[in-house]
Amino acid sequence: MEATLKCLWVCALLGPGVATLLQEECLIVQNMELEREKCLEYEQMENGTEGCQHMWDNFTCWPAAAWGQVVIMPCPKIFTLLFPNQGGSVTRNCTIEGWTDMVPALYNVACGSDFNLTTPSDKQSFFGFVKTGYTVGHSLSLIALTIAMVILCVFRKLHCTRNYIHMHLFTSFILRAIAVFLKDTVLFPGKESDGCSEGSVGCKATMVFFQYCIMANFFWLLVEGLYLHTLLAISFFSERKYFWWYILIGWGVPGLFITAWALTRLHFYNIGCWDSIQSPYWWIIKAPILASILVNFIFFIFIIRILVQKLHPPDMGRNESSQYSRLAKSTLLLIPLFGAHYIMFAFFPDNFKKEVKMFFELVFGSFQGFAVAVLYCFLNGEVQAEFKRKWRRWHLEQFLSPELKYHHPSVASNGSNFSTQISLMTRTSPKDRRSSSFQADFSLV
Repeated sequence: MEATLKCLWVCALLGPGVATLLQEECLIVQNMELEREKCLEYEQMENGTEGCQHMWDNFTCWPAAAWGQVVIMPCPKIFTLLFPNQGGSVTRNCTIEGWTDMVPALYNVACGSDFNLTTPSDKQSFFGFVKTGYTVGHSLSLIALTIAMVILCVFRKLHCTRNYIHMHLFTSFILRAIAVFLKDTVLFPGKESDGCSEGSVGCKATMVFFQYCIMANFFWLLVEGLYLHTLLAISFFSERKYFWWYILIGWGVPGLFITAWALTRLHFYNIGCWDSIQSPYWWIIKAPILASILVNFIFFIFIIRILVQKLHPPDMGRNESSQYSRLAKSTLLLIPLFGAHYIMFAFFPDNFKKEVKMFFELVFGSFQGFAVAVLYCFLNGEVQAEFKRKWRRWHLEQFLSPELKYHHPSVASNGSNFSTQISLMTRTSPKDRRSSSFQADFSLV
């Protein structure tokens, strides 16, 4: 099994040619496994004989040879599958000390088409760096988003449609981080990375949950864009009426696509742990995500256009640099909320600048939840005002509590209820609350 895993890992490094040939590749891998077992049996039968014995080097079974004999072997079948027009061979010498090193030293040099292929150690270091980076990012996001959820749930004055949508977006980021950690736990330590075996039910269920969380996160970013664009473009609309449609888009639509993908993989492509994206059925997941990114980017452009109109100075004597500064700040605030940065690599092929794309989407994207929690909760004007109000109320209660010991427990000296006085001090009109709700996401501008 170790040879199979090494073969699949090398094939993953060789390029996009594996994508369209996965099923045939799995047949070759299975044949290589049988060849390895036969080679090891020959090696055990030849103990004590002169010359060099059979040897398996994870790709080729080198036959027994006499001392001084030069053995030339053709490229393994897996390389002829990937590069049918390349050809090539590898050579070893049989000496008294045993088999010499292979010439060329790497199979991809003799049998592949990329002579500048990054060495496996460099690839492993890069993948390790990427895994560490997105683990840190998702951990920070998970902590920040959990605190933000508690804040928005505890303070009742923050309960409104806009913050409800924020809370659903925060939940999707939390589930995305949990799904990433769960997927890494299931796939990396064990044998589930073998893409040619059937894979366990638990591993497949983990991948279904992971893909659902990823798609739901993108669709809740779309809901945020749709809601904000509607809020700015339409003067009057029922927020509560459309709220259930937002929930249906954010949680329901991803469920339909993921269910279709899971049933398709189960009946037509039940290979491995369903973690491979090297199948045509991957477009059942990829197409809706690309569509959500594109539509959300269009919303992003429209909202920036509306902000330009709203921030345009009514008189020519006003300082234009201040207007551009406010517009730049509002644009930067909207990028993490809309996920507009995903448009950079969304429509490029999977093999285009894959290291840069992997770092950008996995590492940089893992901090998006942290940025959303900070900008739209911790630095939100409504949240800060609510904290200040609670602090002043608590400080006032602490200040007045010694004097209240000498009065009626619930009535102040003027006969009015103390809690009523406090509530009157903090009461705001519905019109003021709606205005505050409209401008809350731009409170840093």
